[in-house]
Amino acid sequence: MRPDESDLNEEIRGHLAIDIKERIDRGEDPVSARRAALMEFGYAPAVRDEMRRVWYSRWYDQTEALARDVRFALRSLTRAKALTVTMVVTLALGIGANTAIFSVVRSVLLRPLVNRDADRLIYIRQTARGIGTENLTFSVPEINDFKSRATTIAAFGDFSTVDFTVIGFGQKPRLVKAGVVNGSFFEVMGLRPVLGRLLHAADDGPAAAGAVVLTHRFWTTALHSDPSVIGQTIRLGPRPATVVGVLEPSVPYPEETQLIANVVTSPHHSLAMMKTARTHRMTELFGRLAPGATLEAARAELSSVHASIVREYPQAYSARAHVQLQISTLRDQLTAPAQTILLVLLTATAVVFVIACSNVANLILARSVRREGELAVRAALGAGRVALRRTLLAESLVMCTGGAILGLVLAQPLVTVASRYAARFSVRALDATVDASVLWLGAGLAVIAAVLLAFVPRLPSSDRTASVGLAGGSVRVTAGTNRRLRIFATIQIACSFVLLAGAGMLIATLTALQTANTGYDMRQVLAIDVPPSATAVVDATRSAFFPEATRRIGELPGVQGVAAGVVVPWRDRGSSVSAIGVRLAAEGYQPADGEERPTAQLRAVSAGFFKVMGVPILAGRDFTDEDRSDTDPVAIVSQSVAKRLFPNADAIDRRLHSTLGTAKPRRIIGVVADLDDQNIVQGPTLTVYEPIRGGLVGGLANRLFIRAAGDPSMLVPPVTRIIREISADQAVERPATLDDVRADVLTPERLNTFVFSALGGIALLIAVVGVAGVLAFSVGARMREFGVRLAVGSTPRDLRTEVLWDGVRIAAFGIAAGVAGGYAVVRIAAGVWGTVQLPGALSLIGAALVLIGAAAVASIMPAMRASRIDVLQAFRSD
Repeated sequence: MRPDESDLNEEIRGHLAIDIKERIDRGEDPVSARRAALMEFGYAPAVRDEMRRVWYSRWYDQTEALARDVRFALRSLTRAKALTVTMVVTLALGIGANTAIFSVVRSVLLRPLVNRDADRLIYIRQTARGIGTENLTFSVPEINDFKSRATTIAAFGDFSTVDFTVIGFGQKPRLVKAGVVNGSFFEVMGLRPVLGRLLHAADDGPAAAGAVVLTHRFWTTALHSDPSVIGQTIRLGPRPATVVGVLEPSVPYPEETQLIANVVTSPHHSLAMMKTARTHRMTELFGRLAPGATLEAARAELSSVHASIVREYPQAYSARAHVQLQISTLRDQLTAPAQTILLVLLTATAVVFVIACSNVANLILARSVRREGELAVRAALGAGRVALRRTLLAESLVMCTGGAILGLVLAQPLVTVASRYAARFSVRALDATVDASVLWLGAGLAVIAAVLLAFVPRLPSSDRTASVGLAGGSVRVTAGTNRRLRIFATIQIACSFVLLAGAGMLIATLTALQTANTGYDMRQVLAIDVPPSATAVVDATRSAFFPEATRRIGELPGVQGVAAGVVVPWRDRGSSVSAIGVRLAAEGYQPADGEERPTAQLRAVSAGFFKVMGVPILAGRDFTDEDRSDTDPVAIVSQSVAKRLFPNADAIDRRLHSTLGTAKPRRIIGVVADLDDQNIVQGPTLTVYEPIRGGLVGGLANRLFIRAAGDPSMLVPPVTRIIREISADQAVERPATLDDVRADVLTPERLNTFVFSALGGIALLIAVVGVAGVLAFSVGARMREFGVRLAVGSTPRDLRTEVLWDGVRIAAFGIAAGVAGGYAVVRIAAGVWGTVQLPGALSLIGAALVLIGAAAVASIMPAMRASRIDVLQAFRSD
C-alpha cells in the first residue's frame, strides 16, 4: 500500500526534526541549526518529487506534477489578463479557420458516397479540347454503340438535363431543372428511395406512363417533406406525370436537379433528331463495372470502342475538335472540381495558423524574458530543466486549450460561410458540419501549438551562481532572443504578404469585371425567362404567344421597347442553346490553304432587339416583323463576321451560307457591333443573328427583354400579370436587369475575393500585433540605452525615427521573404496543378505598401514611448 501525500510530508518533517535535534545537541543554537539542516536537506519540493518517484510510477508522478503546473499556469496567466486574452484569441482564429475549412474538405473529399459499391461506378465523357469543350456529352446513337459493344460494363445509365415548367403540388407554375433518365439509371447508380419507388425498366418505352422521382432536397425544402405527394399527378410542360418516389439524400450529379423523370415525359426526346442524329449530344453517361472487370480494363475497352466509332463516322467528329474519351470513377469526377480550390483554401488557412503561432510565440518569448528572474530562482532552488520545461508546457496547454475551445465556437459560423463558398464546386459542401472528428482536429492543433510554443523560451543556465545573479538583476535581452523575436515577426509579415498579394489579384480581377464595358445598356433593360414548355409544343402556338406578349407589354406605361431572344447575356453561358453554332461560307470568301471555315454562334432575335439592348447597328437595318427565315432568309452579322468574310468589301446584301439546317443562303441586311454574351469582358465575337419567325433556333426563343424609362423592377408585376392572362400556366422566371445579372454571374469572383481578403485581413491584423509586440518589448528592454542617449544629446525625434525605421525594416525583410517563399510555392503548385497565375505587379506593390504602412502604424506607440523616456527613471531601473 502506497502512503499518501500527508505521510510523505510527515516523513520529511521527521527527518528535518532529527537533523535539527542532533545539531542542537552538538552545541548549535536552534536558529542556526534549523537553517543548516534546511540547506543540507535541499529544495524540499525537489526532494519530495524524488521520494515520490520511489513510491509512485513515473507516469503518475509526471501527471501529478503537470496538474500542479497547470494550476500554477492558471494563476500566472490570470495575472496577465490582456496578454492571455490576446494569445487565446489569436490561436482561436488560427484553429477556428483550419477547423472550418477541414470540415468542408472532409465533407467534399473524404466522406464516402451513399451509392452502393461506389468504387465500381464510373463516369464516361467525351472531350473536344480542340474547340475548348471539356464535356461534349453523348448522343443516343453513340450510347447505343457503347451498349452493344462493351463487355466490361454491366449496365449503362444515361442522364439528360432538361428544364420543365412544373404545374401541380398546389403551387404556381415554376421552372425546375430536371433529369431525364432511362429505366436502368438508378440501378446503375446504386441509389435507394426513402419513399415510394424509383424508376425501373417498366418505365422505359413510348407506351410507358410519365413517372417522376423527387430529389430529397426538393422534397424537404419546396414540399416540406409531405408524404402525400406520392401518387399525385403533375404536369411537366404539356405532359402529365405521376410522382412515384423520393430519392435518398445523395450527391446530385451531373446537375443539381429538383426531380428526375422517365424519357417519355420529355417531348424533345421523342424527336427523330434526338434518336438518330449522331451529333445531337446532350446526354451524360454512367456505367457500373461488370463482375471481375477493373477500371483499367474498362478504360482500355471503351477507348477502343470509341476509336472504332470515330473511324466509322468521321463526319461526326471534327479533326480540329480532337474528340477523346475520358473515364474516371464517379468519386474522382465529383471531387475533381473542388479539390484544387479546397486544397488552396486549406493551405491559406494553414498559413494563418502559422502566423497565429508565430505571433503567440513572439508574445511568449517576450514574456519569458521578463520571467527569467523567476525561472532562475526556481533553477537555483533545484528545479531541473524538465520541470521548468513542463511548467512552460502547462502554460501553453492552458492557452491553447482556451484557443481551441473558442476556435471551435468560431468554427460553426465559419463552416456555414465556407460551405456556401465551396458549394459552387461541389454540392456536398452544403452537408459540412462540426462533429466529433473535427473536434479531434481542434484538439490536435491545440496540442501541436502547445508543444511548439513550450520550446520557444530559453531556459536559464543550470549554474546556480549565475542563476541567482540573473534573478537579482533587471531584464536583459540577449542577441539570440532578439533575433528570434524578429524572425517570428518576419515570418508573420512574409505569410501575410502572400495572402494579401493573392487577395489583391482577386480584387483587381473583380474590379476589372465590374467596370468592363459590356456593350449593353446595363441598368434600363429587364430580362425575363419565359420557359417554352408550358406555352406549347409546336412553333405555331409559340409564335402566337410572343407577338401578343410583346404587343401588350409594349403598351404599358414606362416601357420604351420590348424584344425577344434566346439567350440572356452571361446568365445562359454554357447552355445548350448558347452553344449552337454554324460553319460559315460566303460569296467571294475563300479560306486559305489548311484554314477551316469560321464558326459563328447563332442567335435568334425579334425586331427591335438591338434598340432595346442599346446595341448600335453599324450598317444596314434591323429586322422587321415581316422578315422571315423560311421565306426570304435574312441575317444580321457581327462586325467580326463582316471583317472576316468581307475584309475589303461591304457585307450588306451579300449571301451567307451555313452548315446548320437548310442550305438556303441568307441575305445579310445589317452589321452590328460585336457582342459577347458568354463573357463579361468583351472581345471579337463571330455571331449571326436570324429572325425568330421561321428561324433555325427561333422556336427556342424564351427570353423577353424590356427597356424601361424608369426603374425596371417596377415593371415585373404588370408584365407577369399580362403573361399569365395570355397563358395561365406560363411560368415567369428570374426577372433581373442586366446589371443584376452581371452581379449574380460575378458572385463566384466576389466570394473568392471576400474569402481570401478576409484571410489576408486576419493575417495582417495578427502580423501588426506581432510587430507592435516586438517593438514594444525592444523599447522596454532598451530603456537604459535610450536614457543614456537622451542624456548625451540625442533628441526624442531621433529615437522615434529609429523605432519607426526598425518596424519598417522588419516589414521589408518579411516582404522579401514573402516574395521568395511565394515564388517557391507557385513553382511547387505549378508542378502539381499545371499553370498557376502569379499576382501582377500592382497586386505585389499594393500588398507591400499595405504591410509597410501597417508596420509603420504598429510602430507608432512603441516609438512614442521611446521618445518619452524619463532619463532618471531609466538609470534607476537598472
